[in-house]
Parts: sequence; structure tokens; C-alpha cells
Amino acid sequence: MANVLNRVVSSLGRNPLNVMVQVNTSGEASKSGINPSDCVGLAEHVRLHCPNLKFSGLMTIGMPDYTSTPENFKTLLNCRAKVCKELGLSEDHCELSMGMSGDFEQALQVV
Repeated sequence: MANVLNRVVSSLGRNPLNVMVQVNTSGEASKSGINPSDCVGLAEHVRLHCPNLKFSGLMTIGMPDYTSTPENFKTLLNCRAKVCKELGLSEDHCELSMGMSGDFEQALQVV
């Protein structure tokens, strides 16, 4: 998907598009996103092979009934630490988007 988006942005002749990598931290089949173990590889791919995309961070969506546990969001924090370490980024330059309006309080517990 990153490669397709990279080509589309290029064809539009616009500045690089900020993108976030979606991580499926709950392991739910109903959720999109990559496995936490794949986040470094995709972030690295975007940075090295998609000049029309700018990796800006990681995101996850909580569980549909808003019962996300802090562990789901802690997983995203751990992913950010790993991505930043492997890619030599400051955590200040890797944004996190966690939860929705019904579970943002659980997300805030971990930051």
C-alpha cells in the first residue's frame, strides 16, 4: 500500500505526504494494521523507498467496545521505542495516535 500511495502522491506533483503506520496492537482480525513485530520494517521501507511519503509516526485503534486495555496502547509505545532506536529517530519526531473518543482515557494512562 505504501508503494501505491507513493506513486499516487508523485503523480499529483505535491509535496511529500505525512503518513502514520497503523499497528494492530490488539491482534483482532477485524482490525487493519500490521503486526507489532513488522512496524520497524514498514517504517524503514517508507523512509528509504517512498520519497513522496514522510513517516510521521504510529497509530492504533482501540477495541470496538472501548474495552482496550492499557497493554494495547503500551504495545504501541514499545513499537515507537523500537522504531526510533532502529531508525535513529528521536521519539519526539515519531507521533502516536491511540484510541478513539470512547477510549482515549485509557490511551492517556500510558503516556
